[in-house]
Amino acid sequence: MIMGVNGNGNLLHYSHAFHRCPSLLLHSPNRSPTAVAASSLQNSSQFSRLRSSSFLSHLSSGGISRSLISKYAPDNLSPELPFEHQSESPKIQEKVSLLSILKGANSFLPQVVLASTILALVYPPSFTWFTNRYYAPALGFLMFAVGVNSSEKDFLEAFRRPAAISAGYIGQFVIKPLFGYLFGTISMTIFGLPMPLAVGIMLTSCVSGAQLSNYATFLTDPEMAPLSIVMTSLSTASAVFVTPFLSLLLIGTKLPVDVKGMVSNILQIVVTPIATGLLLNRFFPRICTAIRPILPPLSVFVTALCVGAPLAINVKSVMSPSGISVLLLVIAFHLSAFLAGYWLTGLAFCDLPDVKALQRTLSYETGMQSSLLGLALANKFFQDPLVSIPPAISTVIMSLMGFSLVMLWARRKEPAAQ
Repeated sequence: MIMGVNGNGNLLHYSHAFHRCPSLLLHSPNRSPTAVAASSLQNSSQFSRLRSSSFLSHLSSGGISRSLISKYAPDNLSPELPFEHQSESPKIQEKVSLLSILKGANSFLPQVVLASTILALVYPPSFTWFTNRYYAPALGFLMFAVGVNSSEKDFLEAFRRPAAISAGYIGQFVIKPLFGYLFGTISMTIFGLPMPLAVGIMLTSCVSGAQLSNYATFLTDPEMAPLSIVMTSLSTASAVFVTPFLSLLLIGTKLPVDVKGMVSNILQIVVTPIATGLLLNRFFPRICTAIRPILPPLSVFVTALCVGAPLAINVKSVMSPSGISVLLLVIAFHLSAFLAGYWLTGLAFCDLPDVKALQRTLSYETGMQSSLLGLALANKFFQDPLVSIPPAISTVIMSLMGFSLVMLWARRKEPAAQ
């Protein structure tokens, strides 16, 4: 079938009859086979030129889209066709390219976190201005970004998974404290570190989950973000009772935790920002569509501040003579927690179709905790400044390891999706 264009700009379909009956066009008793072949080529060339010129004249009037041209036009046609809106194409491409860059900003998060860590060590004043009073609004912004990209149905679905929620709670307040006690004991018996540093490691393992684990889950498995938020909120809410109990059990000191402060912390960092994002997504979808492209780069910037500031503020403690030994122990502590969360989840939920996504979620939930809370408790209730060194180092290490896993798991998911 061959398409042509008539004078009115309508497509015409020519049948393949001349292929089935070549005598209609080429046969003549007075012409040699050579002449017939030459005539065939000439007629085909003339018809092709006629078809091309008619086709181009119709295209210049805007009758057929560029996609049809690229699909049906002959190979010898010039790509420089006289389109009326041809000048708009670079602008459209530039806009699409810019949106792609903004939306892809999250892929650079591990590198940005590493760069902020180095910068905080080399030049602490670059982050010391970001004091603790900015930390809650910063985490609230990250939760708002999660809320904008979620719906209330996602959270209702999360509450229908009590087994997974219980597993996350056990990872936070059973598995991780066991590792804290283990590595705190190793710090004294094998490394010969003073007891306050061991206390700092154990204290770090007694606090609730980190809101950064919710954001890490959102970057790797967005559908699991509501479940991660429910887990972290539950551990944070119950930390007012569980953290003092664990500190008494592991350290021998009962730490009074501010219940009112904990509730206010949950409302500021988790509940209000997420509810705002959900309501905005429900009732003002156009606003959400407009702001979504700028949320990833802003989230990367805020995450870098949340990682670099605690390190810059506590850089003297981190760089102390005992800092390197504590660094190795904290790395081993978090690595064990990440691996245990992933491996044990695989054993417990091996029959679920989304077991891999659940393993990643519980790995983040077990390996990342609110080290800033541990740092605040160490500064407030322990006179020895050495107790604050492990929580300060943990704030950086758990962020670096968590977002390194984000980069690793996100790359593994891309080939599988393709």
